[in-house]
Amino acid sequence: MHMPHPVQQNRHRILDDPALNIALYQPEIPANTGNIARLCGAAQMRLHLIHPLGFKVDDKHLKRAGLDYWREVDVRHHQSFDAFIDHINGKGNLFGFSRHVTDLYTEADVKHGDYLLFGKESVGLPLAIREAYACFSIPIWGEVRSLNLSTSAGIVAYHFLHRMGKF
Repeated sequence: MHMPHPVQQNRHRILDDPALNIALYQPEIPANTGNIARLCGAAQMRLHLIHPLGFKVDDKHLKRAGLDYWREVDVRHHQSFDAFIDHINGKGNLFGFSRHVTDLYTEADVKHGDYLLFGKESVGLPLAIREAYACFSIPIWGEVRSLNLSTSAGIVAYHFLHRMGKF
């Protein structure tokens, strides 16, 4: 396992070779993004934020939200979905996660360096993205219509980290 570079003053941690990348498509709720950032920092995954965001991530807003671990997260910003796709070109496979598909996340063949994409809290991933990329769902048996975004990211990410033998 590659060790991350140390955190430099006013900078984020840079991971040499993260096992997984978590990508959030236009996230709307700062608390969810904060929880996913904590997950990424704890499991040494890279976080990709695809703009526009529904909140600000400047120092003032991060401090107010109590995100004192933000510097421990390797976070990358992408101004659009197209810019994100240009960034990952050839670096790994993209897997989307949505309640609007039938294939279960346990069927995805995720490998080291791949990207796990989650949609907006209010509407999920757009149909065009769901049709263009492999997408999977997390089963829900009750009358609840969906899981929280950060819960979904945790379920899926730790499943694949376990499958890769990370713990």
